[in-house]
Amino acid sequence: MSVLAKSVLTLSLCILGALLPVQVMADAPKIGIVIMHGKGGSPSKHVADLASALEGKGYLVANLEMPWSGKRDYDATVSAAEEQVKTALSSLRSKGAQKVFIAGHSQGGAFALHLAGTHAVDGVICIAPGGNVGSKVFHEKLGDSVALAKRLVAEGKGDEKIKLEDYEGKKGTYSVVTTPAVYLNWFDPDGAMDTKRAARAANPRVPVLWMVAKRDYPGLRSSNIPLFDSLPKHRYTRLYEPNSDHFGAPSASLDEIVRWTSEVAGAGR
Repeated sequence: MSVLAKSVLTLSLCILGALLPVQVMADAPKIGIVIMHGKGGSPSKHVADLASALEGKGYLVANLEMPWSGKRDYDATVSAAEEQVKTALSSLRSKGAQKVFIAGHSQGGAFALHLAGTHAVDGVICIAPGGNVGSKVFHEKLGDSVALAKRLVAEGKGDEKIKLEDYEGKKGTYSVVTTPAVYLNWFDPDGAMDTKRAARAANPRVPVLWMVAKRDYPGLRSSNIPLFDSLPKHRYTRLYEPNSDHFGAPSASLDEIVRWTSEVAGAGR
């Protein structure tokens, strides 16, 4: 082969190499993701960096303020929160998302697991899930408030706002102002926020990325690692342990979320 021919071949391969990633990116499905913060949090706190980083990578992102935020104080029912996520998913699809995922941190992660059994999505991401109202610690900390709420509902006072108790590992027990009826909707030990029930009810066709931070609260690690084994079997369901504490888990999970969502979205083409 002449020197000129070799030069032409080399140039052609370089051009092909430069264009190939662009073509692969062009062929990849557009991904949309709904992100939900943790208990008492907001879209501008621990999940903010994750949301902005995903947007920077071309994801369509809906970073929602959920009923358990610090501002909202459980101002809406579980079914209303389900509709909020459903509306966000529809909006992402209308903007061009071909594959959609639900992600949540802490209590948002527990609610994301609940949605794995109720919403038609391509995957669910549970980041350091917490807030399992069916756990022993929640029964010990909030049992009296749950009993009070039940009594007030039975007395016909379920729609009158009062102070009731919530619990979060770092803060301990603290007051929220909501109605007994809505409170029971969220804190029923057998309801939506019971993660063991939610794991059993998850759609086996929906893969789950289950994240347990390496330096998370010991109680969450000891419950969440075994809970992974109760999820329905799926070829893309994964356990991942980001090298972070509980609050740093969303930011520390960015690379794995990008890798996993891309893998799942590409498998469906």
